[in-house]
Amino acid sequence: MAYDFKQILELAEKYKPQMTKFLRDMIAIPSESCGEKEVVQRIMKEMKEVGFDKVELDPMGNVLGYIGHGKHLIAMDAHIDTVGVGNLKNWEHDPYQGYEDDEIIFGRGASDQEGGMASLVYAGKIIKDLKLEDDYTLLIVGSVQEEDCDGLCWQYIIKELDIRPEFVVITEPTSCRIYRGHRGRMEIKVTTQGISCHGSAPERGDNAIYKMAPILMELKELNERLISHPFLGKGTLTVSEIFHTSPSRCAVADSCWISIDRRLTAGENGEYAMNQIRELPSVKAAKAEVTMYPYSRPSYTGLVYPTESYFPTWFIEEDHPVCSTLLEAYEGLFEDEPVLDKWTFSTNGVSIMGKYGIPCIGFGPGHEDQAHAPNEKTWKSELVKAAAMYAAIPSLFVKKYAGKMPKTTENLAK
Repeated sequence: MAYDFKQILELAEKYKPQMTKFLRDMIAIPSESCGEKEVVQRIMKEMKEVGFDKVELDPMGNVLGYIGHGKHLIAMDAHIDTVGVGNLKNWEHDPYQGYEDDEIIFGRGASDQEGGMASLVYAGKIIKDLKLEDDYTLLIVGSVQEEDCDGLCWQYIIKELDIRPEFVVITEPTSCRIYRGHRGRMEIKVTTQGISCHGSAPERGDNAIYKMAPILMELKELNERLISHPFLGKGTLTVSEIFHTSPSRCAVADSCWISIDRRLTAGENGEYAMNQIRELPSVKAAKAEVTMYPYSRPSYTGLVYPTESYFPTWFIEEDHPVCSTLLEAYEGLFEDEPVLDKWTFSTNGVSIMGKYGIPCIGFGPGHEDQAHAPNEKTWKSELVKAAAMYAAIPSLFVKKYAGKMPKTTENLAK
């Protein structure tokens, strides 16, 4: 294999119009979680047209596009579902038709994260055009249901399809920085029980909402004393929802439950976080039940793959061979020093590395602050940079870093 970084970057720039059109086509197709069928078909069409060696659809509905036939399996992942558009009054343009100018592309999914898929597909074309195939197989995954249940798609890919790459590049938005991890998260439910009675004589009953009140205050205090980590930062929790049941507005509430968004830093796992809540004096006094929310929504194919709403923490060290690969690729392509950082939000890495110990690294076009926001946009220059990076990574890894990979990767969830 003979190539230089300049050739890759020049070809990525050449394909900017094609990437732009492909991304705008994806944005124009509504593709909320569990409704991705049409955008999946559009992606498969583009993969085939640019020359992927094999394009498949798994039973969950994930797109699997392959380039090469070598022994080193390297994967790159872009989730291709989006959140909804929310209040249309907050959008300056149609969120699906959008618009573009010389610099930006506007619309739902532009940064989060169909832009990553546009760059991935054209990275595949660059590899084919420059004959960069080596002793690797590149698997490009267009994953579904990430916005609904991050990592579920990769639980299925790893456990049911028995696909275990040597590492995975996550293409969520990073502003073209290199991200090496993020905190985990959990969706926790706390329930109190009471006895209803007529609201005119509340002393006859047992108000479940009142039982919840001291729990709320102790949860607020617990957030302040959660542990921190030098790279990932502090664990957090917040009460995100509150519900109740009651026979009427003129009655004492007979049950109350809250939802907790718990963010986990290194050194925290699911059972640890649950026990912290169970041990609160107010929880014990109320005999409250602390559980994890389940997830069992069918994918657009109808497949149901139940899981708990537990998404473990993960990160890799700066000197990890995968991190070194991306650092060298970035410096070679752009003749600049890359920025190493982490995501604030969660990605499919929670399963890939958090549950299964397969190293992950992040590099993506688009910005985190565009995710789930009205007037979402991405930048054409970043699509180009990302496509160049994705094309350069596999052969560079095989040539210089594959032999340096640790034999095992510690699962930080344990």
